[in-house]
Amino acid sequence: MRPPSPRRGLIWWCDSCHTPALARVCSWCGSRSREVTVTPPGDARPAFPADIALVNRVYSEHFGEPLIPPGHLALLNKVPDPDRMEEIILGGGVAGSIKYLPDESRWEAIPRPQASVFLTPRRKYVVVDNGAVPSIQGEGASVLAPGLVEIEPSVTRGDEVFVLDEQRNVVAVGRAKVDADDATRMERGPVVRTRRNFPSVCTKGEATWDDAVRSCEGVLEEQEAEAVSFIRDVAAGNPLPVNVSYSGGKDSLATLLLVRKALGLVPILFADTGLEFPETCQNVDEVSRTFNAPVVRACGKDAFWKAFETRGPPAVDFRWCCRAAKLGPVEDTIREKWGECLSFIGQRKYESFRRMASRRVWRNPHLKRQLSAAPIHHWTALQVWLYLFREKAPYNPLYEKGLDRIGCFMCPSSDVAVLRQIEVSHPALWQEWRTRLEDWQREKNLPDSWTGEARWRMKGVPGEEDYNC
Repeated sequence: MRPPSPRRGLIWWCDSCHTPALARVCSWCGSRSREVTVTPPGDARPAFPADIALVNRVYSEHFGEPLIPPGHLALLNKVPDPDRMEEIILGGGVAGSIKYLPDESRWEAIPRPQASVFLTPRRKYVVVDNGAVPSIQGEGASVLAPGLVEIEPSVTRGDEVFVLDEQRNVVAVGRAKVDADDATRMERGPVVRTRRNFPSVCTKGEATWDDAVRSCEGVLEEQEAEAVSFIRDVAAGNPLPVNVSYSGGKDSLATLLLVRKALGLVPILFADTGLEFPETCQNVDEVSRTFNAPVVRACGKDAFWKAFETRGPPAVDFRWCCRAAKLGPVEDTIREKWGECLSFIGQRKYESFRRMASRRVWRNPHLKRQLSAAPIHHWTALQVWLYLFREKAPYNPLYEKGLDRIGCFMCPSSDVAVLRQIEVSHPALWQEWRTRLEDWQREKNLPDSWTGEARWRMKGVPGEEDYNC
């Protein structure tokens, strides 16, 4: 499969303010911003302290040095991968990535040459003869045994390594083809297969997220005005009872703020599946108190476990859970409370390739009583976060613990990396789910790997859709 083409036009960087920007000119200092090229879909988000700690731990374990310096703003961009891979945008460029390896239950550091702006590798590097540098840098040539000057002793076959010249400047990155011991005895053959990445520029400099908000103020004002106008137009053209579909996530919180500015006080419609994190339920209550917004709850816990008894756990390709625990109860609640309604929903096209094709106003075939509209359809995750930072909104604390998506705690669409994290952060919650899985596993005589390796997430039934989980 060909890798996706680099994505441009979503993120800029102000080298004067050392902040991400949303336009070609920084709103704070007036300097021209630099466009940042990332991998599609390009929905980068702020790296919170827990994210930074993870990145620095992974890079320190592998290269002996952390990647993200104190005081520097970083973004994470989730890219297509069999499980989970995050590009690390630092100093206005992609400095590297981290990739989760489910079979090994560990994260792998995958640096770019630009990572050398922020770290000097103490482990996992090779040194090449200066005469080999032009072909390595200019042609993407592999490191060959005749040009090898030194190889750090801990290097093993398959390791990600930095390639240095004789002055210890980073000239490339790549993957070791042999162990260090074998490399020192080789007279010919490849030692490191280098990797060519799209060009990227990284600069050092400290800043805060308040600084980033100031750098993006002009765009934030424009996007708010457009969304408020959209909300008023949709509400005027569809005289129905209005609510905001609130999940406890960042997108629905931004939507709530916009609807309040456009229409005033409206109720919150919360699909309480019984599978939410405790922090999510607490956030719903906090948001309700903060904005004096009544909560209308559609409860689906009983429906989920009743369906589980006959269907087993939901899977990526067998997502019966959305209809049972969310759509059915929401449809019933709308019928009883309003008959029909207009719901403003925090859905964005940059969340996935599939949602890029979705409309801004639509009706879900399984929620015929609900007309849905997405005020932030064209917003990126970075725009959402900067808007929430500007408004000082009470966002879900789970984001600061390393989660980037808020929903049911055991959602089968979650990466194994995320499920492993939840198993550690919410042990009681996860143990209850694991017990249910193990009971089903024994009943159906399934192998231990079905539970232990999270294979319950795949059933093999095609054609199921993502119903806004």
